[in-house]
Amino acid sequence: QVQLVESGGGLVQPGGSLRLSCAASGTIFSINAMGWYRQAPGKQRELVAEITTDGSTSYANSVKGRFTVSGDNAKVTVDLQMNNLKPEDTAVYYCNVAQRAYGKNYWGKGTLVTVSP
Repeated sequence: QVQLVESGGGLVQPGGSLRLSCAASGTIFSINAMGWYRQAPGKQRELVAEITTDGSTSYANSVKGRFTVSGDNAKVTVDLQMNNLKPEDTAVYYCNVAQRAYGKNYWGKGTLVTVSP
């Protein structure tokens, strides 16, 4: 079965930058969107950034102007450039690929991002 593999998480100081990368181990067809979610301790998982098949992007209000999502549907890769990180960005970040025609979501195992002085 195809799996998503994430990398790039780690510890960074406030104001710093980090780049997360995600790649599928195999081909996924009929992709509608790819993106990144995050889940902080005691909180629900939330959408951070998403890119659709036509290249349009959307972001959570809390990260607009600081995060940039990019991807390639054919290669099934999606990256998240995170700049000017804040302590409230601390969370486990999950890569997501939506195959909505089949009602299916692929998820990575998550990578921890910690923003702390």
